[in-house]
Amino acid sequence: MTREEKAKYIEDLASDLAGANVFYLTDTAELTVDAVNNLRRRCFQTNISLRVVKNALLSKAMDKVEGKDYGQLKDILKGSTSIMISTEANAPARLIQEFRKKNPKPILKGAYIDEAIFIGDNQLVVLESLKSKEELVGEIIGLLLSPAKNVMSGLTGAGGKIAGILKTLETRA
Repeated sequence: MTREEKAKYIEDLASDLAGANVFYLTDTAELTVDAVNNLRRRCFQTNISLRVVKNALLSKAMDKVEGKDYGQLKDILKGSTSIMISTEANAPARLIQEFRKKNPKPILKGAYIDEAIFIGDNQLVVLESLKSKEELVGEIIGLLLSPAKNVMSGLTGAGGKIAGILKTLETRA
């Protein structure tokens, strides 16, 4: 790679990082060609961008991004590194867990999710359980509507009971 190609690559990678609020750093070394192609296919189907990167160039791209602190993620840039960029926080974790049912890798090195940094493969379970923005909004709306539904059911239920009591008293008299 020439200097100009490296500079262009770093700029492109920095641009991708600047626009991404969610990315995972993984180790996909020693996977067979078929396994890597299958992983790429699954990433494409779930709107996850997968790219094998050089650690030094990724570190330089991280330095170029303004307004984001990648902290300890630079320290884990050793060995083979692939970057998975997504719009959903838990999508790459779910994909990795599903893929690892048949393959030993990818291994999670670290993740960056909305300024939070997760280091190590043991964080995969935590990342998988994160809820998407849509799921959180749905839960909040459900919680807000719950008291109103309880009041309405209480009012309609009480009205039915009163009418039933009045009808019973009327028939007795």
